[in-house]
Amino acid sequence: MRHAVSIVIGVALWGSSTDAAVRHTILNRRIESGQTLSRVLNDAGIADSQIESILSALEGVLDFRRCRVGDQLRIDFLDGEVRFIDYRQSPLDEWQVRRDGNRYLASRREIEVEKRVDTVQLRIDTSLYEAALAASEDPSLAISISDVFAWDIDFYHDVRKGDRARAVIEKFISKGRIVRYGEILAAGYEGESVRGKRVFRYQLPNGEVSYFQQDGTSARKAFLRSPLKYANITSRFGSRFHPVLQYVKEHNGVDYGAPVGTPVWAVADGVVTRAGADPTSGKHVCLRHANSMETCYLHLSALAPAVRVGARVQQKQVIAFTGSTGLSTGPHLHFALKRGGHFINPLTQRFPRAEPIPSPLHEDFTRKISPFLASLEREPVAAAVAGAHQD
Repeated sequence: MRHAVSIVIGVALWGSSTDAAVRHTILNRRIESGQTLSRVLNDAGIADSQIESILSALEGVLDFRRCRVGDQLRIDFLDGEVRFIDYRQSPLDEWQVRRDGNRYLASRREIEVEKRVDTVQLRIDTSLYEAALAASEDPSLAISISDVFAWDIDFYHDVRKGDRARAVIEKFISKGRIVRYGEILAAGYEGESVRGKRVFRYQLPNGEVSYFQQDGTSARKAFLRSPLKYANITSRFGSRFHPVLQYVKEHNGVDYGAPVGTPVWAVADGVVTRAGADPTSGKHVCLRHANSMETCYLHLSALAPAVRVGARVQQKQVIAFTGSTGLSTGPHLHFALKRGGHFINPLTQRFPRAEPIPSPLHEDFTRKISPFLASLEREPVAAAVAGAHQD
Protein backbone atom coordinates (compact mmCIF):
# COMPACT_ATOMS: atom_id res chain seq x y z
CA MET A 1 0.00 0.00 0.00
CA ARG A 2 2.81 2.44 0.84
CA HIS A 3 4.41 1.72 -2.58
CA ALA A 4 1.19 2.56 -4.42
CA VAL A 5 0.61 5.77 -2.47
CA SER A 6 4.10 7.06 -3.20
CA ILE A 7 3.49 6.61 -6.94
CA VAL A 8 0.24 8.56 -6.84
CA ILE A 9 1.85 11.43 -4.92
CA GLY A 10 4.83 11.52 -7.24
CA VAL A 11 2.74 11.53 -10.42
CA ALA A 12 0.85 14.55 -9.13
CA LEU A 13 4.09 16.44 -8.62
CA TRP A 14 6.34 15.32 -11.45
CA GLY A 15 4.32 13.31 -14.03
CA SER A 16 4.98 9.71 -15.06
CA SER A 17 5.51 7.90 -18.34
CA THR A 18 6.21 4.38 -19.62
CA ASP A 19 6.74 3.58 -23.34
CA ALA A 20 5.01 0.69 -25.08
CA ALA A 21 8.05 -1.62 -24.82
CA VAL A 22 8.45 -0.84 -21.11
CA ARG A 23 12.08 0.11 -21.86
CA HIS A 24 11.88 3.65 -20.50
CA THR A 25 10.25 4.19 -17.11
CA ILE A 26 9.99 7.17 -14.74
CA LEU A 27 9.13 6.56 -11.09
CA ASN A 28 8.39 9.22 -8.51
CA ARG A 29 8.90 8.83 -4.79
CA ARG A 30 8.82 10.79 -1.54
CA ILE A 31 10.90 10.02 1.53
CA GLU A 32 8.38 8.88 4.12
CA SER A 33 8.61 8.68 7.90
CA GLY A 34 11.21 6.13 9.00
CA GLN A 35 12.79 5.83 5.55
CA THR A 36 16.36 6.54 4.46
CA LEU A 37 17.43 7.47 0.93
CA SER A 38 18.86 3.98 0.52
CA ARG A 39 15.53 2.42 1.55
CA VAL A 40 13.59 4.57 -0.96
CA LEU A 41 15.92 3.50 -3.77
CA ASN A 42 15.57 -0.13 -2.72
CA ASP A 43 11.76 0.12 -2.64
CA ALA A 44 11.90 1.54 -6.17
CA GLY A 45 13.40 -1.74 -7.36
CA ILE A 46 16.96 -0.54 -7.87
CA ALA A 47 19.63 -3.24 -7.56
CA ASP A 48 21.92 -3.11 -4.53
CA SER A 49 25.00 -2.62 -6.71
CA GLN A 50 23.42 0.41 -8.40
CA ILE A 51 22.30 1.87 -5.05
CA GLU A 52 25.86 1.60 -3.76
CA SER A 53 27.20 3.40 -6.86
CA ILE A 54 24.53 6.13 -6.61
CA LEU A 55 25.16 6.79 -2.92
CA SER A 56 28.93 6.82 -3.51
CA ALA A 57 28.46 9.46 -6.22
CA LEU A 58 26.40 11.61 -3.84
CA GLU A 59 28.98 11.53 -1.06
CA GLY A 60 30.44 15.01 -0.65
CA VAL A 61 27.65 16.47 -2.82
CA LEU A 62 24.56 15.79 -0.69
CA ASP A 63 24.74 15.62 3.09
CA PHE A 64 22.58 12.56 3.81
CA ARG A 65 21.82 13.96 7.27
CA ARG A 66 19.81 16.68 5.50
CA CYS A 67 17.47 14.16 3.86
CA ARG A 68 14.06 14.53 5.43
CA VAL A 69 10.46 13.40 5.16
CA GLY A 70 8.77 14.87 2.08
CA ASP A 71 11.89 15.12 -0.10
CA GLN A 72 11.03 14.13 -3.69
CA LEU A 73 12.83 11.81 -6.12
CA ARG A 74 12.30 11.39 -9.86
CA ILE A 75 14.00 8.20 -11.04
CA ASP A 76 14.51 7.63 -14.78
CA PHE A 77 15.11 4.00 -15.88
CA LEU A 78 16.24 2.72 -19.29
CA ASP A 79 16.11 -1.05 -19.73
CA GLY A 80 16.01 -1.50 -15.97
CA GLU A 81 19.12 0.61 -15.39
CA VAL A 82 18.94 3.98 -13.63
CA ARG A 83 19.67 6.68 -16.22
CA PHE A 84 19.38 9.65 -13.84
CA ILE A 85 17.80 10.70 -10.56
CA ASP A 86 16.47 14.14 -9.68
CA TYR A 87 16.41 14.80 -5.93
CA ARG A 88 14.35 17.83 -4.86
CA GLN A 89 14.17 19.19 -1.33
CA SER A 90 12.88 22.72 -1.99
CA PRO A 91 12.66 25.19 -4.88
CA LEU A 92 16.28 26.14 -4.15
CA ASP A 93 17.69 22.73 -3.23
CA GLU A 94 17.94 20.19 -6.05
CA TRP A 95 20.52 17.54 -6.89
CA GLN A 96 20.97 15.19 -9.86
CA VAL A 97 22.70 11.85 -10.34
CA ARG A 98 23.30 10.77 -13.95
CA ARG A 99 24.81 7.71 -15.53
CA ASP A 100 28.09 8.26 -17.37
CA GLY A 101 29.21 5.01 -18.97
CA ASN A 102 29.76 2.50 -16.19
CA ARG A 103 29.67 5.05 -13.36
CA TYR A 104 27.37 7.65 -11.82
CA LEU A 105 28.13 11.35 -11.42
CA ALA A 106 26.32 13.62 -8.95
CA SER A 107 25.99 17.40 -8.83
CA ARG A 108 23.93 20.08 -7.20
CA ARG A 109 21.65 21.76 -9.68
CA GLU A 110 22.16 25.48 -10.04
CA ILE A 111 18.87 27.32 -9.58
CA GLU A 112 18.59 30.79 -11.04
CA VAL A 113 17.43 33.15 -8.30
CA GLU A 114 16.73 36.86 -8.57
CA LYS A 115 16.82 39.12 -5.53
CA ARG A 116 14.32 41.94 -5.43
CA VAL A 117 13.50 44.57 -2.86
CA ASP A 118 9.74 45.00 -2.49
CA THR A 119 7.55 47.23 -0.38
CA VAL A 120 4.68 45.29 1.16
CA GLN A 121 1.71 46.79 2.97
CA LEU A 122 -0.51 44.81 5.33
CA ARG A 123 -3.91 45.97 6.56
CA ILE A 124 -4.86 44.29 9.82
CA ASP A 125 -8.41 43.10 10.39
CA THR A 126 -7.75 40.33 12.92
CA SER A 127 -4.01 39.69 13.23
CA LEU A 128 -0.72 40.40 11.49
CA TYR A 129 -0.56 36.72 10.50
CA GLU A 130 -3.95 36.87 8.75
CA ALA A 131 -3.02 40.21 7.17
CA ALA A 132 0.01 38.59 5.51
CA LEU A 133 -2.19 35.82 4.09
CA ALA A 134 -4.72 38.38 2.83
CA ALA A 135 -1.92 40.20 0.99
CA SER A 136 -0.86 36.92 -0.69
CA GLU A 137 2.37 36.87 1.30
CA ASP A 138 3.86 34.00 3.25
CA PRO A 139 2.92 34.10 6.98
CA SER A 140 6.66 34.10 7.81
CA LEU A 141 6.62 37.76 6.78
CA ALA A 142 4.36 38.52 9.76
CA ILE A 143 6.82 36.79 12.07
CA SER A 144 9.71 38.82 10.66
CA ILE A 145 7.82 42.10 11.11
CA SER A 146 6.88 41.19 14.67
CA ASP A 147 10.55 40.47 15.38
CA VAL A 148 11.78 43.93 14.39
CA PHE A 149 9.06 45.61 16.48
CA ALA A 150 9.32 43.20 19.44
CA TRP A 151 10.70 45.90 21.77
CA ASP A 152 7.80 48.32 21.20
CA ILE A 153 4.73 46.39 20.06
CA ASP A 154 2.92 43.47 21.66
CA PHE A 155 1.21 42.00 18.60
CA TYR A 156 -1.69 40.63 20.58
CA HIS A 157 -2.31 43.37 23.10
CA ASP A 158 -1.51 46.48 21.02
CA VAL A 159 -3.01 45.60 17.63
CA ARG A 160 -6.35 47.10 16.53
CA LYS A 161 -8.53 46.50 13.48
CA GLY A 162 -7.53 48.88 10.70
CA ASP A 163 -3.86 49.15 11.76
CA ARG A 164 -1.34 49.09 8.92
CA ALA A 165 2.14 47.64 8.72
CA ARG A 166 4.58 48.24 5.89
CA ALA A 167 7.90 46.56 5.21
CA VAL A 168 10.72 47.03 2.72
CA ILE A 169 11.98 43.48 2.36
CA GLU A 170 14.29 41.38 0.23
CA LYS A 171 12.56 38.69 -1.80
CA PHE A 172 14.30 35.86 -3.61
CA ILE A 173 12.44 34.89 -6.79
CA SER A 174 12.84 31.73 -8.89
CA LYS A 175 10.71 30.98 -11.95
CA GLY A 176 8.35 33.80 -11.00
CA ARG A 177 7.74 32.50 -7.47
CA ILE A 178 8.97 33.75 -4.11
CA VAL A 179 11.19 31.02 -2.69
CA ARG A 180 12.15 32.86 0.48
CA TYR A 181 12.36 36.25 2.16
CA GLY A 182 15.63 37.95 3.00
CA GLU A 183 16.21 40.81 5.42
CA ILE A 184 13.65 43.41 6.41
CA LEU A 185 15.46 46.62 5.45
CA ALA A 186 12.85 48.96 6.92
CA ALA A 187 9.43 48.67 8.52
CA GLY A 188 6.66 50.97 9.63
CA TYR A 189 3.57 50.54 11.77
CA GLU A 190 0.64 52.91 12.09
CA GLY A 191 -2.27 52.10 14.37
CA GLU A 192 -4.78 53.23 16.92
CA SER A 193 -2.61 52.50 19.96
CA VAL A 194 0.77 52.41 18.22
CA ARG A 195 1.48 55.62 16.33
CA GLY A 196 4.11 56.13 13.66
CA LYS A 197 6.72 53.48 14.46
CA ARG A 198 9.53 53.19 11.90
CA VAL A 199 12.71 51.15 12.10
CA PHE A 200 15.65 50.74 9.71
CA ARG A 201 18.28 48.03 9.40
CA TYR A 202 21.85 49.34 9.64
CA GLN A 203 25.27 47.72 9.87
CA LEU A 204 27.78 49.31 12.22
CA PRO A 205 31.51 49.46 11.35
CA ASN A 206 32.24 46.51 13.67
CA GLY A 207 29.91 44.32 11.60
CA GLU A 208 27.03 44.33 14.09
CA VAL A 209 23.62 44.68 12.48
CA SER A 210 20.70 46.19 14.34
CA TYR A 211 17.54 48.24 13.86
CA PHE A 212 17.34 51.96 14.59
CA GLN A 213 14.63 54.59 14.48
CA GLN A 214 14.75 57.45 12.01
CA ASP A 215 16.51 59.76 14.47
CA GLY A 216 19.25 57.20 15.12
CA THR A 217 17.99 55.94 18.47
CA SER A 218 18.08 52.17 18.85
CA ALA A 219 14.94 50.12 18.21
CA ARG A 220 16.26 47.68 20.76
CA LYS A 221 15.44 47.95 24.47
CA ALA A 222 16.79 46.10 27.47
CA PHE A 223 13.54 44.08 27.68
CA LEU A 224 11.03 42.87 25.10
CA ARG A 225 7.36 43.74 25.42
CA SER A 226 6.33 40.08 25.67
CA PRO A 227 7.93 36.63 26.17
CA LEU A 228 5.79 35.26 23.30
CA LYS A 229 5.47 36.49 19.73
CA TYR A 230 1.68 36.07 19.71
CA ALA A 231 -0.40 35.39 22.81
CA ASN A 232 -3.61 36.38 24.51
CA ILE A 233 -3.34 37.87 28.01
CA THR A 234 -5.71 35.77 30.10
CA SER A 235 -4.85 37.14 33.55
CA ARG A 236 -3.15 40.37 34.57
CA PHE A 237 -0.95 41.40 37.46
CA GLY A 238 -2.74 41.88 40.82
CA SER A 239 -5.21 40.13 43.11
CA ARG A 240 -7.52 37.54 41.61
CA PHE A 241 -9.51 34.42 42.43
CA HIS A 242 -7.39 31.33 41.84
CA PRO A 243 -9.54 28.66 40.09
CA VAL A 244 -7.51 25.74 41.49
CA LEU A 245 -6.89 26.96 45.05
CA GLN A 246 -10.42 28.46 45.25
CA TYR A 247 -9.48 31.67 47.05
CA VAL A 248 -8.32 35.18 46.24
CA LYS A 249 -4.54 35.52 46.10
CA GLU A 250 -1.99 37.94 44.72
CA HIS A 251 -1.18 37.22 41.07
CA ASN A 252 2.47 38.19 40.80
CA GLY A 253 2.73 38.11 37.04
CA VAL A 254 0.89 37.99 33.72
CA ASP A 255 -0.69 34.88 32.18
CA TYR A 256 -0.55 34.41 28.42
CA GLY A 257 -2.86 31.83 26.85
CA ALA A 258 -1.00 29.80 24.22
CA PRO A 259 -1.11 26.25 22.81
CA VAL A 260 1.23 23.67 24.35
CA GLY A 261 4.63 23.83 22.67
CA THR A 262 4.60 27.54 21.79
CA PRO A 263 8.22 28.84 21.90
CA VAL A 264 9.04 31.11 24.84
CA TRP A 265 11.92 33.55 24.41
CA ALA A 266 14.07 35.36 26.93
CA VAL A 267 12.89 38.96 27.19
CA ALA A 268 16.45 40.12 27.97
CA ASP A 269 20.04 38.92 28.15
CA GLY A 270 20.62 37.03 31.38
CA VAL A 271 21.88 34.03 33.33
CA VAL A 272 19.74 31.02 34.27
CA THR A 273 19.28 30.91 38.06
CA ARG A 274 16.58 28.22 38.26
CA ALA A 275 15.60 25.46 35.83
CA GLY A 276 13.48 22.60 37.08
CA ALA A 277 10.00 21.63 38.26
CA ASP A 278 7.83 21.68 41.38
CA PRO A 279 4.16 20.87 42.15
CA THR A 280 3.06 24.53 42.06
CA SER A 281 5.04 26.16 39.25
CA GLY A 282 5.41 23.01 37.17
CA LYS A 283 8.35 23.10 34.85
CA HIS A 284 9.90 26.55 35.06
CA VAL A 285 12.98 28.65 34.40
CA CYS A 286 14.17 31.92 35.99
CA LEU A 287 16.76 34.37 34.65
CA ARG A 288 18.85 37.04 36.36
CA HIS A 289 19.38 40.23 34.36
CA ALA A 290 21.30 43.46 34.83
CA ASN A 291 20.22 46.11 37.38
CA SER A 292 18.80 43.56 39.88
CA MET A 293 16.09 42.44 37.44
CA GLU A 294 14.78 38.86 37.30
CA THR A 295 12.22 37.06 35.13
CA CYS A 296 10.49 33.72 35.65
CA TYR A 297 8.55 31.55 33.17
CA LEU A 298 6.18 28.96 34.68
CA HIS A 299 3.92 25.99 33.76
CA LEU A 300 6.15 24.98 30.83
CA SER A 301 5.98 21.73 28.87
CA ALA A 302 9.73 21.61 28.30
CA LEU A 303 12.93 23.61 28.57
CA ALA A 304 15.25 24.22 25.63
CA PRO A 305 18.23 21.81 25.65
CA ALA A 306 20.84 24.50 26.39
CA VAL A 307 18.92 25.94 29.37
CA ARG A 308 20.50 24.92 32.65
CA VAL A 309 21.53 26.73 35.83
CA GLY A 310 24.50 29.00 35.13
CA ALA A 311 23.96 29.15 31.36
CA ARG A 312 23.93 32.54 29.68
CA VAL A 313 21.04 33.33 27.35
CA GLN A 314 20.46 36.14 24.91
CA GLN A 315 17.42 38.29 24.31
CA LYS A 316 15.05 36.55 21.85
CA GLN A 317 16.68 33.16 22.48
CA VAL A 318 14.07 30.39 22.79
CA ILE A 319 14.46 29.07 26.33
CA ALA A 320 11.34 26.92 26.78
CA PHE A 321 7.93 25.89 25.45
CA THR A 322 4.52 26.60 26.92
CA GLY A 323 2.57 23.91 28.72
CA SER A 324 0.13 23.27 31.57
CA THR A 325 2.29 21.76 34.32
CA GLY A 326 1.94 22.44 38.05
CA LEU A 327 -1.15 24.24 39.39
CA SER A 328 -2.64 25.07 36.00
CA THR A 329 -6.13 24.89 34.54
CA GLY A 330 -4.99 24.89 30.90
CA PRO A 331 -2.13 25.65 28.51
CA HIS A 332 -0.59 29.03 29.29
CA LEU A 333 2.58 30.83 30.32
CA HIS A 334 2.85 32.61 33.68
CA PHE A 335 5.44 35.37 33.26
CA ALA A 336 6.79 37.20 36.31
CA LEU A 337 9.15 40.16 36.57
CA LYS A 338 11.10 41.23 39.67
CA ARG A 339 13.18 44.26 40.52
CA GLY A 340 15.35 44.06 43.61
CA GLY A 341 13.55 40.92 44.72
CA HIS A 342 10.04 42.46 44.49
CA PHE A 343 7.41 41.56 41.91
CA ILE A 344 6.45 44.38 39.53
CA ASN A 345 3.85 44.62 36.76
CA PRO A 346 5.50 43.66 33.43
CA LEU A 347 2.85 45.52 31.42
CA THR A 348 3.52 48.95 32.92
CA GLN A 349 7.32 49.07 32.69
CA ARG A 350 9.22 51.46 30.43
CA PHE A 351 12.71 50.22 29.70
CA PRO A 352 15.61 52.28 28.30
CA ARG A 353 16.80 51.80 24.75
CA ALA A 354 20.18 50.43 23.75
CA GLU A 355 22.99 52.71 22.53
CA PRO A 356 22.05 55.01 19.62
CA ILE A 357 24.04 55.35 16.42
CA PRO A 358 27.31 57.20 17.19
CA SER A 359 27.29 60.83 16.06
CA PRO A 360 30.03 60.35 13.41
CA LEU A 361 27.81 57.77 11.65
CA HIS A 362 24.64 59.86 11.49
CA GLU A 363 25.34 61.19 8.00
CA ASP A 364 26.04 57.70 6.63
CA PHE A 365 22.93 56.30 8.37
CA THR A 366 20.71 59.08 6.96
CA ARG A 367 22.05 58.52 3.45
CA LYS A 368 21.53 54.75 3.52
CA ILE A 369 18.00 54.79 4.93
CA SER A 370 16.84 57.54 2.54
CA PRO A 371 15.51 55.19 -0.19
CA PHE A 372 13.81 53.01 2.42
CA LEU A 373 12.18 56.02 4.05
CA ALA A 374 10.80 57.02 0.66
CA SER A 375 9.46 53.48 0.16
CA LEU A 376 7.66 53.57 3.50
CA GLU A 377 6.05 56.90 2.63
CA ARG A 378 4.83 56.11 -0.88
CA GLU A 379 2.35 53.54 -2.11
CA PRO A 380 3.79 50.00 -2.39
CA VAL A 381 5.22 49.05 -5.78
CA ALA A 382 5.47 45.61 -7.34
CA ALA A 383 9.23 45.59 -7.07
CA ALA A 384 11.65 48.19 -5.83
CA VAL A 385 15.09 48.60 -7.33
CA ALA A 386 17.18 45.64 -6.23
CA GLY A 387 20.24 47.81 -5.89
CA ALA A 388 18.64 49.88 -3.14
CA HIS A 389 19.92 47.57 -0.43
CA GLN A 390 22.61 48.54 2.04
CA ASP A 391 26.28 48.05 1.33
